[in-house]
Amino acid sequence: MEPQNGRPLTGWRVYAQIADVLREQIASGHFPAGGALPSELALSGQFRVARTTVRRALAVLRDEGLIVTIRSKGHVVKGGIETLAYRHEVIADDLRAQIHRGELTAGAMLPSEASLRQRHSASRTTVRHALSALEREGLIVSEQGKGRFVCPATG
Repeated sequence: MEPQNGRPLTGWRVYAQIADVLREQIASGHFPAGGALPSELALSGQFRVARTTVRRALAVLRDEGLIVTIRSKGHVVKGGIETLAYRHEVIADDLRAQIHRGELTAGAMLPSEASLRQRHSASRTTVRHALSALEREGLIVSEQGKGRFVCPATG
């Protein structure tokens, strides 16, 4: 991904040239959907430009809907729910869908935290964030010492 025969990009609106190069690489599959782009620092070194110039190029791609910026993941090529959502949102979406499809009926006990952790390869904190979101939505209720259950009104 060397810029113009290994020479630094020059001229007016260099960020647009960087955006063009990255756009082509996304289109060619060099950076697949769900894959992370190199860091801003790596890109600035590669293109031999200031980091702010790289940020402007990435902003263009973000505005075009080609990438998303996810905290702790960086700039990721858009595509699929895993790219667009944090892990706890994916878990909450899965449970929410099971409730709406009737797989988890009113009064049914939800799988344990341990079971959800194993199924989704997630930490206890991540699973608890997902469950908290469902509780705030009124889809599930927690009973101390008994577990979590689908609310009667949602079944």
